[in-house]
Amino acid sequence: MARKLTEEKLQAELERLEKMKEYEYTYAACDAICGIDEAGRGPLAGPVAAAAVILPKDCRILFLNDSKKLSEKRREELFLEIKEKAVSFGVGLVSPERIDEINILQATYEAMRSAISQLAVKPDLLLNDAVTIPDVEIDQVPIIKGDAKSVSIAAASILAKVTRDHMMTEYDKLFPEYGFARHKGYGTAVHIAAIREHGPCPIHRRSFIKNFI
Repeated sequence: MARKLTEEKLQAELERLEKMKEYEYTYAACDAICGIDEAGRGPLAGPVAAAAVILPKDCRILFLNDSKKLSEKRREELFLEIKEKAVSFGVGLVSPERIDEINILQATYEAMRSAISQLAVKPDLLLNDAVTIPDVEIDQVPIIKGDAKSVSIAAASILAKVTRDHMMTEYDKLFPEYGFARHKGYGTAVHIAAIREHGPCPIHRRSFIKNFI
């Protein structure tokens, strides 16, 4: 990707990335810093996903940013690069049934703990996007809008989102009448109309759609 940039644009991108390493530099005494983020708290259907990512201290991944600020094409490219360069990563998923059972916040925490448990390297510190995860015996730093302020959290946001988007595209093949490939389960007008016409399918969160059926 660097070859496609002018020297000026490359320098600007490197400076932006340096600013996103503020927290990583602040806690540089830690050997392994892990970013944590989730995707899919708001949709009416599908799982909630969370990712845990430990990047090398000298890691440079151009265009790394909050997944919501990136195009789908860029996210897909970064998804592969993050997995290739990460010291370790994990992605936790919690089903719609479980979300209905314990509520979305607790399900998100469960997905985050699952992601952490998959790491091959135990982190010294967790940098979390906005939350403090219960029942985790690792030091944590919650950062508001952390996916735009920390490269580790940004990497986690991309892994979580792309993993979940891939799943929703596969669910679209099983339940084509709902349009999951387009809206990824979020409550668009088209999606709500499909629920009202066809009723819920097995991946709908019953606690989220009770006002539509």
